Amino acid sequence: MIQGWPKSGHDRLGKGCAMLILTRKSGEQIAIGDDIVITVLEVKGTQVKVGIEAPRHVTIHRQEVYERVREENLAAAAMTETDLSLASEFYSQMSSIKEET
Repeated sequence: MIQGWPKSGHDRLGKGCAMLILTRKSGEQIAIGDDIVITVLEVKGTQVKVGIEAPRHVTIHRQEVYERVREENLAAAAMTETDLSLASEFYSQMSSIKEET
């Protein structure tokens, strides 16, 4: 068990994860592994401004943007029988054209 993590907790992702809840003040940081640092830059009313330092290969999105991108990717990846029929017809036409030349 990781020190500071609750024995049981909220598993929003359904992946056996627990939520670690921390209190931070402006200017304080949170380290995630060796490569990611989250800094609380400003607290104004109900809004918190954070800065995230991470390697360039780490993708970072606000949750609502991540969900929208995920939904669009799933929709784009979903193939229907009509899509497959159209692709098959197109392939057949292209093969016929190649054979004629």
